[in-house]
Amino acid sequence: MTSASDRPAQSRVEIVALLDRHGLRPRKRLGQHFLADPNIVERIVRLADLTADDRVLEVGAGTGTLTRSLASTGATVVAYEVDVGLRPVLEETLTGCDVDLRFEDVTRVDLPARLTAGPWTLVANLPYNVGTPLVLDLLRTAPRIERFVVMVQSEVGDRLAARPGSKTYGLPSVVAQLHADVRAGFRVPAQVFVPAPDVASLVVVLERRPAPPRTEAAIELAAAAFNQRRKMLRRSLVPVLVDPEAMLRAAGIEPTARAEELAPGDYLRLAEAVA
Repeated sequence: MTSASDRPAQSRVEIVALLDRHGLRPRKRLGQHFLADPNIVERIVRLADLTADDRVLEVGAGTGTLTRSLASTGATVVAYEVDVGLRPVLEETLTGCDVDLRFEDVTRVDLPARLTAGPWTLVANLPYNVGTPLVLDLLRTAPRIERFVVMVQSEVGDRLAARPGSKTYGLPSVVAQLHADVRAGFRVPAQVFVPAPDVASLVVVLERRPAPPRTEAAIELAAAAFNQRRKMLRRSLVPVLVDPEAMLRAAGIEPTARAEELAPGDYLRLAEAVA
């Protein structure tokens, strides 16, 4: 007998029929866009490169198509879903799967305290309304999550991986790259979701690195700089530094530079100079 975890990922027709059978519709307020392409699911799982020894965290189980594929690797899977209305759907699709399914709002959960042992890999089609803040928060507070393989809006993914000087480079880029090596995996067209969002998506991989001691201070400096990104650093950093020009010169940074010209390592060097 074939178990649920051995079945192929759900197609568009299957997801629509599944939701109809339970009298459900995707909820825009929750940013629900259910992935309906078995090939994309397979690529995500392959990119995660999981084994039976791994621990996996999923945020936004949805209709369970990615959850089921993650469980098929033999890894320990903990999946969060905020929409309790999807319980009958997930109970049906995950029958036979060894998954710890939790109906909770992950943004209200103390994940660092719950993720015992480790290491963990976060693999998720993240709801659009929580993607950026969740990834950045977990990078800063949940060191047991060593790898992130997440699908986010293309614009969000581009920002996380952006390099200094580009239009998409900003505070999220600095935060992500101070904590991890970031690379784009592959783009996902809007039409493979139910319902189709207004934008394409991007699967991003973040491999955690040990954060240097002054990382949080560097992020605070970057936040001040990007808050007034059109100004030169000698002016934008006035709210957080007594003598910005002197501190910038001490760190080997030109005071007339602007926020987007500094690499994450430059902000770290400035934080070390200020200490």
